Amino acid sequence: MQCNAGSGPAPNPPVLSPLPPLEQLAACPECDLLMAKPMLSPGQKAQCPRCGYQLFAAHSRIVERSLALVIAALLLFIPANFLPIMQLSLLGRTTYETVWSGVISLYQSNMRGIALIVFLCSMAVPLLKLLCQLAVLLSIRTGQGRRYGLFLYRSYHHMRVWGMLEVYLLGILVSIIKLKGMAELGLGFGLLCFVALLLVQLWLEVIMSPQQIWEALSDPHARA
Repeated sequence: MQCNAGSGPAPNPPVLSPLPPLEQLAACPECDLLMAKPMLSPGQKAQCPRCGYQLFAAHSRIVERSLALVIAALLLFIPANFLPIMQLSLLGRTTYETVWSGVISLYQSNMRGIALIVFLCSMAVPLLKLLCQLAVLLSIRTGQGRRYGLFLYRSYHHMRVWGMLEVYLLGILVSIIKLKGMAELGLGFGLLCFVALLLVQLWLEVIMSPQQIWEALSDPHARA
């Protein structure tokens, strides 16, 4: 066996550092980059280093703030759906239209499938989402029933795609524009409540950080 006098020692193979536990890893939903979960202070945000997608946002006192928004949304729900959205006057006849009366009209016009879809997407699912959020926040606040809170929060995420208040609002605005030249129209208090309900729910989506809610449901000592 011959050795080269000028050759140095063989390089050591690179040492791979062990991966942290799976619960400490996060994957970017946009580019699939796998990284360690950052430790954030209230008010801080974490972005993906590859694509810049916002991964996490740490909000302070999210349970109290979210509870206030959920209660406000529940208080707005009934007037938004059962108070007149618009007043329509045509040929001396005045009618008051609500979200619920629109569902009833579709059902009575033999469009029961459409009536069911409108009822589910504009009334039933948004109400169920709010009730799930309320139950989840109460389970975190009281420390009771966290297993049910996890189940309800999973259910809430499955229902998110079915709540389409913004689509219904767009349909209302299109109807107002089309009917404006045909009859006298007046906007009702229900439309104001409907818009307020939509804005409160959008604000709630921003405040309720999913990462903090999952951690608060999984770890009794987590702060939210």
